[in-house]
Amino acid sequence: MSDQIKHECGLAVVRLLKPLEFYHEKYGTPLYGLDKMQLLMQKQRNRGQDGAGLATIKLDMNPGSRYISRKRSVSGAYLKDLFEGVFSHFDKLTDRQLNDPEWLKANVPYTGELLLGHLRYGTHGNNSIENCHPFLRQNNYISRNLVVAGNFNLTNVEELFDELVNLGQYPKEKSDTVTVLEKIGHFLDDEVQRLHSWFKPEGYNNQEINSLIAEHLDIQRFLQRSFRKFDGGYVIAGLIGHGDAFVIRDPAGIRPAYYYYDDEIAVVASERPAIQTAIDVQYSQVKELKPGHALIIRKNGEITEVQCKEEQERKACSFERIYFSRGTDRDIYLERKKLGELVCDKILQEVNHDFKNTVFSFIPNTAESAFFGMMQGLEDALNKQKTEKIKALGATPNVEKLEEILSLRPRFEKLAVKDDKIRTFIADDNSRGLMVPHVYDVTYGIVKNEVDTIVLIDDSIVRGTTLRNSILKILSRLQPKKIVIVSSAPQIRYPDCYGIDMSKMISFVAFRALVELLKEHNKEHLLEETYIRCKAMVGVPDEDLKNEVQQIYDEFPYDMISDKIGELLTPPGLKPEVKVIYQTVENLHLACPENKGDWYFSGNYPTPGGIRVVNKAFINYMENIDARAYA
Repeated sequence: MSDQIKHECGLAVVRLLKPLEFYHEKYGTPLYGLDKMQLLMQKQRNRGQDGAGLATIKLDMNPGSRYISRKRSVSGAYLKDLFEGVFSHFDKLTDRQLNDPEWLKANVPYTGELLLGHLRYGTHGNNSIENCHPFLRQNNYISRNLVVAGNFNLTNVEELFDELVNLGQYPKEKSDTVTVLEKIGHFLDDEVQRLHSWFKPEGYNNQEINSLIAEHLDIQRFLQRSFRKFDGGYVIAGLIGHGDAFVIRDPAGIRPAYYYYDDEIAVVASERPAIQTAIDVQYSQVKELKPGHALIIRKNGEITEVQCKEEQERKACSFERIYFSRGTDRDIYLERKKLGELVCDKILQEVNHDFKNTVFSFIPNTAESAFFGMMQGLEDALNKQKTEKIKALGATPNVEKLEEILSLRPRFEKLAVKDDKIRTFIADDNSRGLMVPHVYDVTYGIVKNEVDTIVLIDDSIVRGTTLRNSILKILSRLQPKKIVIVSSAPQIRYPDCYGIDMSKMISFVAFRALVELLKEHNKEHLLEETYIRCKAMVGVPDEDLKNEVQQIYDEFPYDMISDKIGELLTPPGLKPEVKVIYQTVENLHLACPENKGDWYFSGNYPTPGGIRVVNKAFINYMENIDARAYA
């Protein structure tokens, strides 16, 4: 993606199912759990920009012993800083101490059997240590201690916050993270109290009741109560002080979660390849957590996947497939290739099937897989073209003409290369303006001046700022006749509220193009009419909600909006003609048939909160309010 956008957090859970002595004997280290957690987080570092954190719980510790440890980092090198801090506790130990699992567990932090790691990619809020997961809810009663981390955004924080206040709580701040922590914590407390009240009349003392609570705690029940009114996309993990753990996923499957377990270890992560690499298991051995379900890992080692909310129609985020997740997942890699292949017909129409005078390339690096798919699609199309030409030569073709036909190949080149050494954070605006166009370098001498067309594929175009201010200007130095920018994703028309930081209508170049077309065709009054309808949606019941923005997009054909985007992205005075081609929503579904969360493109939100957000975002635009459309 040429435009940087903030996106999804990463999650990792490790539960050692054997005593530390087992791993020391089999793998040569009692720090096996920490090693696996570090690798899981390293392999998901694409999901963190702002910070990282780790919490561990030791099982069966005596009262007075520290059994919960946590460290977080928001430094520039957050993962390095995090694990240097964790492993610093082992630096001055003797070889004898390092090889004594029982002593390590009794005396050194982070030697627990239960580990929770988090990589933060904040969508809002400052980048302070206070905003970094995991979060702790501490209590002197072991089963009331709670550690929480997640990849989530909720659309109804105000409603959930008010519920907490009505329950008599006094939250220290109004944020989705604190709200989630306190909501789960409240029902955990309630469940613990219920069990305490159940066992107390039976004559058990309080210490005995602690053990009975750990044994009988109904995690499914308190999760069902905690998450009953949650609206949004989420995967949330929790550790309970006595040693139970859970990971719960939203009922539409918006946010991703995968898990694996055997008789030695259980792991959960936001991406499948991280588990495959860290644990060295095959694709088929890693399972996807079902939407609306929770994976529960009990202190006794029992592992179950149970339903906590009624499953909705699966709306797994398609942006995970297009951009966010690493392309090392087999399915994601093939889907990205298919996206590139499916846009080939539009490309060939735009260049009049002229393979001889067209150079195909991509914008590094996330579009590379789509580029491979585009290559395959173009080669297939060219082979069909060659077949027809060869047939036309007759039964005894001229050898020279035959060789000329067979020698024609698509011209695939690497034209745009990002220069990571260029930084554009210079304070002086004029200096910064001079630097921005040089974020990318180009390969000179490949393009025939004013003859060739450049086709450059990107995985998606959100704002188009980098294209307009940098890439197109630099490509024009190659003096092509025409530049065609291809997005392997459809037009991003609507805001997201489930994890991605793009909730303002004015940020989307597709929306700006729509507004320009409305003005040009004397239909600007439709904006005011839509605004009135959006205002009328405020406060209506969930079942009556409607996305009032969708119908104004219906005023113009899809390709007409693409053409207007091309005009908006063309810098003043640029000599080559610029055209923009977008993937269609229909083809997106063909490429990603199991992941149809397409609300960014279609406006079809999987929860009522999403519909409220899009209407609010439009109201904000009309009222010139520069603010996110959800809390």
